[in-house]
Amino acid sequence: MAIQPLDLQILFTQMDSVGKSQAVQKDGLVIQQSLQNLKKQKSTEAHIQAVNESQNVGEGAGAIHDRGSRKFSERDGERRRDKEREEEEDALKLWDPQLGKNIDISG
Repeated sequence: MAIQPLDLQILFTQMDSVGKSQAVQKDGLVIQQSLQNLKKQKSTEAHIQAVNESQNVGEGAGAIHDRGSRKFSERDGERRRDKEREEEEDALKLWDPQLGKNIDISG
C-alpha cells in the first residue's frame, strides 16, 4: 500500500502536534521525579525533626531499665539459637542405622 500525496500533507501538518505531545510527556516525567524527590525530602525532614524532639528529655528523671532481666532474656535467646543450630546440624547429618553392623568381606 503506497502513501498518497494527500496522506503526506496530513502527516506533515500533524508533525508539530506530535512533537509537542512528546515534549509534554518528557516534561511530565521530569516533573513527576521532582515531586517524588520533594516528598522524600519532606518525609526525611519530618523524621529528623521527630527524632530530635523525642531526644529532649528535660530536667526530669529518665526512663529506668532493668538490666538484669534484659541480660537474662539475651541469654535465653542465645540458648534458643544454639539449640536451633544443633537441631539443624543433626538434621543435616546422614545416619544409617545399619552402619557398622555388616562386614563386607568380598573385597
